[in-house]
Amino acid sequence: MWIPIALAMAAQDPAGALTTDQLARAGEVIGIEFDDGELELMLPDVLEQLREFALLRGLSLENSDALATTFSPLAPGVAARAVELPARTVPLPRVRLAGVESLYFADIPTLASLVRSRQVSCVELAELFLERLEELDRTLHCVITLTRERALAQARLLDAELEEGKWRGLLHGIPWGAKDLLATRGVRTTWGAKPYEEQLIDLDATVVRRLDEAGAVLVAKLSLGALAWGDVWYGATTRNPWNPERGSSGSSAGPAAAVAAGGVPFAIGSETLGSIVSPSTRCGCSSLRPTFGRVSRHGAMTLCWTLDKLGPLCRDARDAAIVFGAIQGPDGLDPTVQEHPFAWPGEVSLEGWRVGYPKGAFGDAPRDHPHLAELLDLGVELVEVELPRYPLDAMMLVLGAEAAAAFDEFTRLGLDDRLVRQERRAWPNTLRAARLIPAVEYLRAQRLRLKLMADLDAVLADLDVLVHPSFAGGILAMTNLTGHPTFVCPDGFREGRDGVRTPTSLSFTGQLFDEARLLALVHRWQRATGYQDEHPPLAFLDSK
Repeated sequence: MWIPIALAMAAQDPAGALTTDQLARAGEVIGIEFDDGELELMLPDVLEQLREFALLRGLSLENSDALATTFSPLAPGVAARAVELPARTVPLPRVRLAGVESLYFADIPTLASLVRSRQVSCVELAELFLERLEELDRTLHCVITLTRERALAQARLLDAELEEGKWRGLLHGIPWGAKDLLATRGVRTTWGAKPYEEQLIDLDATVVRRLDEAGAVLVAKLSLGALAWGDVWYGATTRNPWNPERGSSGSSAGPAAAVAAGGVPFAIGSETLGSIVSPSTRCGCSSLRPTFGRVSRHGAMTLCWTLDKLGPLCRDARDAAIVFGAIQGPDGLDPTVQEHPFAWPGEVSLEGWRVGYPKGAFGDAPRDHPHLAELLDLGVELVEVELPRYPLDAMMLVLGAEAAAAFDEFTRLGLDDRLVRQERRAWPNTLRAARLIPAVEYLRAQRLRLKLMADLDAVLADLDVLVHPSFAGGILAMTNLTGHPTFVCPDGFREGRDGVRTPTSLSFTGQLFDEARLLALVHRWQRATGYQDEHPPLAFLDSK
């Protein structure tokens, strides 16, 4: 049916009124000057292109329709440098239930031990966190939908399995929350945006299905800034549990706030450019942004085909490893996902590990910096490196162009007018402006990106891990463009003018597809320092 519609659009010939003067001004927009002869020669071709645009627009595309090409973080000549460490099982601690309040901030092995020993049932655990989220949400606005019926039905099934002696593993009966850009059959998936408030997608995202199979219990769809930008969604602004006067950053705003406040033991978020790292920093979560192509995005909202990644927001590195192990690997539905082995290595010696740090990122006396000193105490060798220099902000037009394509009809149909944020640095304006990015410049940015990937690989070649302030020297944009895995975690506090302490963060970046080494190092550092063990005071709960 699309061909007659498109032909009818073309027959109206809205491009017929285009003049060489207008074409000259279009040249100014893209920074190229044409002389009169060139303009006269170009005009018929440009008119033909406009009619072709109308033909292309005659066939509707869904957000889930993929590109014909796929991106790989492995540049030509670059191989994954993952080091296979001996696999270890995560031991279950011997614990006794000391009251339900002790469970809000318990790690996954502790909860798993209580479930397996039948000190707490899966139903009791689900009900506990459903109630906790409901209470927290009155202030934090971190929940879009509580999945109560789904959670309790699943929990009852899991309890019945335990009765029969079947235990699915560490995630059996463990509640979790999904950023509300992950499709869940029978539960709305709103993308945090008013036009999609009642959207139902008739499938479970791959990460949702895999966590179901591992025995985790989905208790809530958590908030995100509309269409994955910021912490403002159509219902409210998601708040920071350390200081509810401030937002929780975004776009994985709800997952970060809920995990930090003890609303769920873990959550799944997404990152395109900082959407895991930033809210995890603000709220004090320990979170993994995996290598691009490690976790399937099937069933997740597409923002940028070559940058989107899914990952766990957790309490510590070991919890992140448990969740990551359940969700990683190919599913045959996301063509970017590659097969690479992953196993939790447990406690490993870091003696002789080479840990890089960017030149200038830790001040004039980097080896005196407390965090580098902490790593030295663990036996690592510190290596100063100089990161490649590229126009990273300019190269991020890749994100703008792909987002504009992913939400092409959304913009053309005027649905962007219904988003809450209507300002310069918000999606409505950004998507409109991005439509003017020439394909030539988009492809130029992608070609430069390939060079950046090779150059950064050369810098990291002899390192086990790179440690860095989370936002130092453009490294957030750089490692998102190259697809490297990054772990972000709390490293202390900053006291604001209002006297309220809020967390700060440190990040660790690993080799491509080498999450095992990355998580092993962070686990040892966290065990030695304990920054992750502090939780927000949540005074707002006491006042109710």
